[in-house]
Amino acid sequence: MRSATILQNALLGASALLVAGAHFASDRDHTGPVLTAAIDFVGGRADSAVSTSADGDASAIAAVTQAALSAFAGAVRPLSRPEALESAFRGYFAYRAAHPDEVRKPLLYFVDYGLPSTAKRGYVFDMSALRIVDGPFTVAAGRGSAARNGVPTRFSNAEGSNATSLGLYVARSLYPFSGKSAGQRYSSVGLRLDGVSTGFNDKALERGVVAHGAPYVTATKAGRSEGCPAMEPARAKRLLPKLADGGMVFLFAPDPVWMAGDPWASGNSG
Repeated sequence: MRSATILQNALLGASALLVAGAHFASDRDHTGPVLTAAIDFVGGRADSAVSTSADGDASAIAAVTQAALSAFAGAVRPLSRPEALESAFRGYFAYRAAHPDEVRKPLLYFVDYGLPSTAKRGYVFDMSALRIVDGPFTVAAGRGSAARNGVPTRFSNAEGSNATSLGLYVARSLYPFSGKSAGQRYSSVGLRLDGVSTGFNDKALERGVVAHGAPYVTATKAGRSEGCPAMEPARAKRLLPKLADGGMVFLFAPDPVWMAGDPWASGNSG
């Protein structure tokens, strides 16, 4: 429809403007009126005159994904694969369009598990302001993920696997977390994660896979969790309340089975 074409062209124009005219900074807001309207559209808040057909939605999501990639270009590196951020942003916007009542906050916690445990592989993005809230920082992977040179090589959705589960999650409620490290009990803040990548992470609540702080994660190296994307305790205390009750999480790795099979990662969610 003509309205969908107009929106797509406007979004592509916004992307070009971001590439040509903006120098990215973590505390700077690049949201202009066109991009704001686009984000409103994928969030389900657009004027009813805009096409809501499947083709219109897919075009808008593709265009706003490219605009977001342009805004963060050069600010997020290294990445294990060029498509890491594209998968995360496309999944975020597609899920937000399909489930606007669940995505009540614009924050996305992203981890690239294609990088080693010594790499700063985690970020929190504000997807409305298109800015980095925090990152990069170290993030733990599950001890069942069979790391090779610090890079996880195995991912599982199974109970008892102690492995990282890839895909898209909705951040639910906070709770007092208690764990054990080096034989000692510790306490932190925990954030329940509801996996929405069917078959890949939808057992997360059942498995108790959560985001939390852990003493085995430091500024220079992340230890191993039981499948949780754990971060430094002080960072967890600061960030997890912001993500709770409506933010999103995307855990990436260059795993071909997951990349092809998860509709939020592959772009086949429509």
